[in-house]
Amino acid sequence: MKKLWLSLAALLFSGAIASAQIVTASAYFNDVSTYYEGISTYEVDITVNAAGRRMVGHALFSRPQMVRIDFSTPRGQTLLFDGSTLIIYLPNQETVLQQAATTQEEQISARGLTLMRRYYTVAFESGPTPVPLDEGSSTKVVNLILTRRASSEAFSTIKLSIDANSKLIRRVEATTPQGKVYRFDFTNYSGINRAISDQRFIYDPPSSVNAYNNFLFQE
Repeated sequence: MKKLWLSLAALLFSGAIASAQIVTASAYFNDVSTYYEGISTYEVDITVNAAGRRMVGHALFSRPQMVRIDFSTPRGQTLLFDGSTLIIYLPNQETVLQQAATTQEEQISARGLTLMRRYYTVAFESGPTPVPLDEGSSTKVVNLILTRRASSEAFSTIKLSIDANSKLIRRVEATTPQGKVYRFDFTNYSGINRAISDQRFIYDPPSSVNAYNNFLFQE
């Protein structure tokens, strides 16, 4: 679970890619990671489908490593990473989970796709030609398949669907070794490289809820 949350953070840090001539999947992916390092801020709507559950929210990202997701489904749920602490507020359970990040974890979150190049091999799913995001969709994407190099990685494969026109990542499908699939859809990107106040990454959960610190070590 710990690596899963860190992997999600890394994926959120990869919101945009450069327009570039496609030569090989590796070269294309290198262009992706190089360009997104120049993206300082953005906002995006996110839908997560995992293990039969659907979550919908609005995400904020600010470099080097701040992320906030306010969910409308489940309503009121919040995920925040301020660069040093991961906070998850679960209103239905009247619970807030907090986890301090280690220096290594902070580096993983900040470097995102750059580190994924080291731990995953990259290939086109069916070539560089754009295909519909879904059957009948007018959105055309280039699909990349990332396959883990070592068994220690949280996901055995990661599929990135990249908008062929806007060059933004539209979908991520991450599959665990047990066959569980986590799908993240990104729509309505806005505010790319537009200043976002650090105040928006401050979150104080209700004082009446139960708080659990270092919850990732309690599994």
